[in-house]
Amino acid sequence: MAGPTIVLVHGAFADASGFGDVMERLEARGYTTLAPANPLRDLPGDAAYIKSVLATIKGPVVLVGHSYGGAVITEAGTHQNVTALVYISAFAPDKDESVNTLNAGFPADGPQPPILPPRDGFLFQDRDKFQASFGVDLPADLATFMADSQVPWGVDAATGMVTDPAWRTKPSWYMVATKDREIPPAAQRAMSQRTGSTVVEVAASHAVYISQPAPVADLIKQAASAVAARR
Repeated sequence: MAGPTIVLVHGAFADASGFGDVMERLEARGYTTLAPANPLRDLPGDAAYIKSVLATIKGPVVLVGHSYGGAVITEAGTHQNVTALVYISAFAPDKDESVNTLNAGFPADGPQPPILPPRDGFLFQDRDKFQASFGVDLPADLATFMADSQVPWGVDAATGMVTDPAWRTKPSWYMVATKDREIPPAAQRAMSQRTGSTVVEVAASHAVYISQPAPVADLIKQAASAVAARR
């Protein structure tokens, strides 16, 4: 029996290419894997676009989200094709919560993402502080490239509230990045506990899906195998 299709949803300031090594590992294990471009404009629109991708897939889907992508899969994951959710150092909002409301609960004295004031309705991170915050374990040249090629994140994406959290009805898995300086590890643990996720922890930065693709792929495979077993 064929396994589920894996759909990878990237987060803010990044693009789908960051999932390249994860995709390679999953496809080597026989999984059909897609990494659609997350528009990063507003939560309802971003979730609607991911749902439109899901509608083109025949059979079950494991939906994976990194960072803000976690909010997107929480909203889009109610689609009937989705059988499991995987959060990779991601936001997992509840009903009527947004990324901003979750951020407001993070410790004020902890590391803060170097997000600059909005420019024409979009947010960027300070390029000079990008590596230290987003991916301290990335090669310097890659981190510099990512800082210089940031995908703008719409202000409305950060304020968009989840209407029907998929994790309340779908099984979930969660990877906590213990050296994350964008989403505090304690907040990741709290969200993963609330969602009732199967949890693994990896000593990595927020960019764990790039710096350590093997354990990320392993967690996704674990979710996919669990889904296949239930079928």
